Amino acid sequence: QVQLVESGGGSVQVGDSLRLACAASERTFSAYTMAWFRQAPGKEREFVGGVSRGGGSTEYRDSVKGRFTISRDNAKNTVDLQTNSLKPEDTGVYYCAAGRVYIRDSAARNAANYDYWGQGTQVTVSS
Repeated sequence: QVQLVESGGGSVQVGDSLRLACAASERTFSAYTMAWFRQAPGKEREFVGGVSRGGGSTEYRDSVKGRFTISRDNAKNTVDLQTNSLKPEDTGVYYCAAGRVYIRDSAARNAANYDYWGQGTQVTVSS
């Protein structure tokens, strides 16, 4: 059982930055691909980005490429999401997820393929 706890959300202005953090309880953290998803009111949960088990490969949705960066530290059981140049359309609840999927596979973009989820952290971007 992997427990995930997110932190770092908040209310910011357009163009600001936030660093979201996810801490995992499981010592086998490095066995999981880690991803960030987000969900806006009335919309489906969508893939934001993910990082491979070793941290060497990352994938992002097109709308955040060049603005968001995922990194993980397997020694500390953490995965972070640095969000820059935030836009109103980035608003939503951001979730950290752990799964046994290959990050380069399209399946990694499907929330159903992740086994463990955090409780979410709210990000609100105002214009």
